[in-house]
Amino acid sequence: MIPKGRLLIIGGKEDKDGNEPEIEKKNNNFSPNEILKLLVKSKDDRIEVITAASTEPEGMRDTYTKTFDEIGFTNFDFLDICDDQVHSDYHLKRVEEAKTVFFTGGDQNRIFETLQQSVLTDLLKKKYFEEEDFMIAGTSAGAMCMPKTAILEAVNGEAILEHDIELVSGLGFIENCIIDTHFVHRARFGRLAHAVILHQECWGIGLGEDTALIIKEGCKAVCRGSGSAWIINAREIGKTNTSVVQKGFPVYAENLRVHILTDNCTLDFSTNTFKGTSTGNQ
Repeated sequence: MIPKGRLLIIGGKEDKDGNEPEIEKKNNNFSPNEILKLLVKSKDDRIEVITAASTEPEGMRDTYTKTFDEIGFTNFDFLDICDDQVHSDYHLKRVEEAKTVFFTGGDQNRIFETLQQSVLTDLLKKKYFEEEDFMIAGTSAGAMCMPKTAILEAVNGEAILEHDIELVSGLGFIENCIIDTHFVHRARFGRLAHAVILHQECWGIGLGEDTALIIKEGCKAVCRGSGSAWIINAREIGKTNTSVVQKGFPVYAENLRVHILTDNCTLDFSTNTFKGTSTGNQ
C-alpha cells in the first residue's frame, strides 16, 4: 500500500532557537529555519510535538515554542507521553486531529519503550497511509526510530567489528531503510554501512546535521537543508565475511554504493533514480 502521507526525517541540530549550525557561515545555500518550516503547509495547521525521547521535555518545549513562534506557527502543542498515557482517549484525539506529529531528539530507546506496538503508533500508521498531506516528522533519535529496522546502539571506530552494533525493531513507518543521524559530524559511516551489510534489502540513510529528507509515497525522497544526506546501498554487494566473521574481528565488504544528496537533490528508492540540482552553478 502506497502511503498518502509524508515523512520528514531530520539529521539533528536543525536550525532553531539556541542552536547555530556550524555550516551557517560557510554554506551560501543556508536558509534560516528552512527545515522546521516544512512541518506544515499552512501556519495554522495543527502540530503535535512528542517529547518522549527526551529526559528534559520542558527544555524541548521552550526551544520549539520560541522557534515555532518565530516561524509564525499558530497551532501547536506538546505531548509529554509516558507508558501509562499511550492509550488515553485524550492523547489519541489530539493525534487524530493533527496535520503533523513531530518526534524530538533524545534517546530512541525511550521512544521504543513507550510507543512500540501501541494504539497510538497504530493510529499514526493509519493516518500516514490514508490521509493526504499528513506528516510524521522526527529529528535525531526521533528520525532514527521511524523505520522497521532501527539502530539502537553502535560503536564508531576505525574498523567495523562483528557484534559492535545492536539493531532492533523500530516503529515501522517505512520498511526498506535504516536511518542514522548526526552522520558526518559524529563519523557514523562505518556503523550505518555495517547495518546495511547485515540487512542488504535496506537503504542506509545517513543524515547530516541541519539536513532532512522529505519522503513521499514511501519511496520518493527530496533532500533539504544546509548539509548532506548519504545513501548507502548494499544490494549489489560482492564479497563479504559477515556470515563467518567472529565476534570482535573486522568486517569487510565489496561493492557498497553511495549517493550524496544536498539541498533539492532527489532519489527514488523504488527505481534508484538520482537527480542532482543546478543550485550554485555558474
